[in-house]
Amino acid sequence: MKHLFPLTALALVPTVHAAVESPASVDAATRSEYTMEETVVTSSRIPMPLRQVGTSVSVISAQDIERKGFHSLYEVLRSQPAIAASNTGGMGKTTSVRIRGEEGYRTRVYFDGIDVSDTSGTQSSPRFEEILSSGVQRVEILRGPQGLMYGADAGGIVNISTRQPEPGFQGQLSAQGGRYGTSQFAADIGGGTEQADFALSASQYDTDGFNARTTDTGLRDDDGYNNTTLHGRVGVNASDNLRFELVARSTDSDSEYDGCNTVDTFAATDRCSNDFKQDAWLGSVDYQSGNFGHHLAYSGNDTERQNYSEGLPSFGAEGSLEKWSYLGNFTTGDSLRLIYGAEKLSESLDDGSFDRERDQDGYFLEYQGGFGDRLFFTAGARYDDNDDFGSYTTYRLSGAYLVKLATGELKFKSAYGTGFRAPSLYEIAYNTGSFAYPPASDVTLDAEESAGFDVGVVWLSDRGLYLEANYFDQTVSDEIYYDLVAYSGYLQDRGETESRGVELITEIPLSDGLGVSANYTYNDTENADGSTRVRRPRHLGNFGVNWRPLAGDLVLGLHLRAARDAVDINGQDMDDYEVVDLNASYELLQGLQLFGRVENLFDEDYEEVPTYNTGGAALYAGVRYSF
Repeated sequence: MKHLFPLTALALVPTVHAAVESPASVDAATRSEYTMEETVVTSSRIPMPLRQVGTSVSVISAQDIERKGFHSLYEVLRSQPAIAASNTGGMGKTTSVRIRGEEGYRTRVYFDGIDVSDTSGTQSSPRFEEILSSGVQRVEILRGPQGLMYGADAGGIVNISTRQPEPGFQGQLSAQGGRYGTSQFAADIGGGTEQADFALSASQYDTDGFNARTTDTGLRDDDGYNNTTLHGRVGVNASDNLRFELVARSTDSDSEYDGCNTVDTFAATDRCSNDFKQDAWLGSVDYQSGNFGHHLAYSGNDTERQNYSEGLPSFGAEGSLEKWSYLGNFTTGDSLRLIYGAEKLSESLDDGSFDRERDQDGYFLEYQGGFGDRLFFTAGARYDDNDDFGSYTTYRLSGAYLVKLATGELKFKSAYGTGFRAPSLYEIAYNTGSFAYPPASDVTLDAEESAGFDVGVVWLSDRGLYLEANYFDQTVSDEIYYDLVAYSGYLQDRGETESRGVELITEIPLSDGLGVSANYTYNDTENADGSTRVRRPRHLGNFGVNWRPLAGDLVLGLHLRAARDAVDINGQDMDDYEVVDLNASYELLQGLQLFGRVENLFDEDYEEVPTYNTGGAALYAGVRYSF
């Protein structure tokens, strides 16, 4: 296994050549999912053809999510370029998802327009470990600092969509089970008429798990997890130009883990557990009037967390996020489009010791222009006013230039963007409270500021071959971090951390029913003192093969994920690893499908975080009915 990834990379060279010579007719399921005409919304929050977008956007389809079969969405996300994840002991355990080497709490996640950031934690951040893949129909990932459209903390965007309105009635029911006492039952239905539509998904996931930490040498017990998630949406078309929509989401879970302290004596114990509950909502109105479009929304979430040590409550917190937002646009075609908006964000945190809240107002404007269906560019700025830290101005510039070739289209693209992150409610409260002491108690925290650019080239041939190469470089100034020397609280580094690298991406339809995909990321990261940032693999790679024999009734897939050259605290080398997953599905009858997969086929023994175990070879199988 140690030499598998380099050999795979070398194998791509003749494969690309073969793809160029392959027949023009290829199966739609194996043709590249990247197309220049595909519409994306994440870059500027309104629909745009990907050919006009100068930023770096990845798209994951429902087919790809279903094919990979992972229970957790973060497992699907890290199959994409420049995305690494660190999991602490299995399903439901704390997981950080880093885009281009940046901290997980600098990533914003939206579910059908709802910001699901948890403000009850040490930083306001999404809980990736609580997001199941069930019910997800599409994911768009926007890489790089994105303060313009999304405000503070936006070091990368994950925009998740569920079932969209369709006439009639459709749905899917599934059940599966496998190793570690794992079971999942899921339903995803939707339908509608010209006047109204709805969608509803539900999932119940349970697992006994495995021993979360290598340091648990006494109990050696399984650390289980269960999750119940409900997500619903209803829309009403009052007229051809006016639409009302309501979205609601609820996640309720509990998880066992290792490594906490007892309530009375503060002795170390591995009998630890936590409960998590988040209710989120959105209500919106869309109105189109001639060249003008208007979107008004109220959204938010309430989060409750409670930790237990040997069955007794040890630490709990509540957080809330509410947002009023207006998004408008004026367009006269590709040559001129204005996007503008305003937001009012309110956050709160209450953990029994700290009780804080604050507001932030934001206003933004972006100009988009195009010339001759070949050159497209954007320029925009945003003004934010934060209760604690005053005002900040962020901006973004991007451009795309297309050249028609005999066998396809070539796109040159570039983007430069800025952002900021105000210290979280917890970071402020901790440093000003009774728990902190020098040097942290002497530090007045200020906002972090970020800036980044990327430049790239994309080629899509008429035969479906897709190639993309990007160079990126981004910095964070005045990074806030916890004092791991004196444990005094939060400190601020008055320098710059940097993350730079290269992304290589390809989708290759080899023949009718056979396709290959691959991506490789070189990511060089540095702290302000020149040391390597922790848990950022310098080399990340994914390689996949999908094959549809038997007239497409049988679908087979192989996925290789590899990571190299990461360090932990004090420069400790972390495990290099290569993990292979297999998946298969067979359509037994029309709409009835049997599916299965083997995760970690070769039982790779590795750690993503030192002292935390990862799953071994595991078989899962199930049945799915679509109608």
